[in-house]
Amino acid sequence: MTSAQLVVRTIDAAEHRRFVDSRPSVSFLQTPAWAEVKREWRGESVGWFQGDRLVGSALVLYRQVPKVKRYLAYLPEGPDIDWTDPDLGAWLSPLAQHLTKQGAFGIRIGPPVVTRRWHAGTVKQAVADPALGTLSDVPADVLDEDALAVAGRLSSLGWSELPTEGGFSAGQPKYNFQLPLAHDDGTPKTEDEVLAGMNQLWRRNIKKAAKAGVEVTLGSREQLADFHRVYTETAERDHFTPRPLHYFETMWDALNGEDPSRMALYLAHHEGDLVAATTLVRVGQHAWYSYGASTTAKRDVRGSNAVQWQMMRDALAAGATVYDLRGITDTLDADDSHVGLIQFKVGTGGEAVEYLGEWDLPLNRVLHRAFTLYMKRRG
Repeated sequence: MTSAQLVVRTIDAAEHRRFVDSRPSVSFLQTPAWAEVKREWRGESVGWFQGDRLVGSALVLYRQVPKVKRYLAYLPEGPDIDWTDPDLGAWLSPLAQHLTKQGAFGIRIGPPVVTRRWHAGTVKQAVADPALGTLSDVPADVLDEDALAVAGRLSSLGWSELPTEGGFSAGQPKYNFQLPLAHDDGTPKTEDEVLAGMNQLWRRNIKKAAKAGVEVTLGSREQLADFHRVYTETAERDHFTPRPLHYFETMWDALNGEDPSRMALYLAHHEGDLVAATTLVRVGQHAWYSYGASTTAKRDVRGSNAVQWQMMRDALAAGATVYDLRGITDTLDADDSHVGLIQFKVGTGGEAVEYLGEWDLPLNRVLHRAFTLYMKRRG
């Protein structure tokens, strides 16, 4: 960074979109469209300027304190700034000044900085080892000292990392599972190379689905209702609370209103029956498997593997370098129900990655403490 002072100010959605489009990738949670999805929060696009040049951006979501017009300013998986700059305060101090003027009593960020990586084989061995309890107990295959240094800089600037439970903090997961779609030198992998990286079970299931006649097609907005029907069945089976159909319709309208190729719906049918359905989101070179569902009936035709493989192929064809299967817990306990999901993702041949986690900066300590207690009571 040059010696010119950075200034943070509000930018409009169009300017924010143009900056996102100029980047290799930015989290979809940091696109201006995401503010339309999270309508219960107030959204603001902000930019970092060096003179007249826009050099960083963020989507800020403001959550109001009950009965008081003060806010927690939340930047999920952001901001999009130069995290390698040793002078991190030059970026974060003007952000704090701007958000204070906007009525924020505290800031929560999720730096998009990966600190450690574990290859699929390492995770598989760790799950089989009863002496290992969590992923953090396992020596990483790749350790980024520069990324770890960011944590020290944040601490020295008064930020505190939020505690995690099972690898999840209050907002976004600290641990994700990702499938690289490019080699270390940046050249794209071929479909055959991606397939060869999978374990035998995954390859066998993809072949089984094809042999059984499973057909994977792209769906329309109207077919979100079909996805939702299978999704609610999945929620009942796997004991989680499903989001309403309206949420997915809002997500579709907002993301595809920003970019027609931002969000896609995939439907896997077998002999006319919908057996699996998923949603994919892509920003630049990063593609995310965001939601998935499958029926209990006809699980033997392996619709889930078929639909995942089609999404991977399409992400590769679109120029994505990462296929992101999103959050995993950090548990390695074979008796934990979450381990099955980890094993499913490990079968793709990808890698578990650890991000820096989410960090808080109190701007008004009394209000920040009160809000923290309020959120704990809500559970």
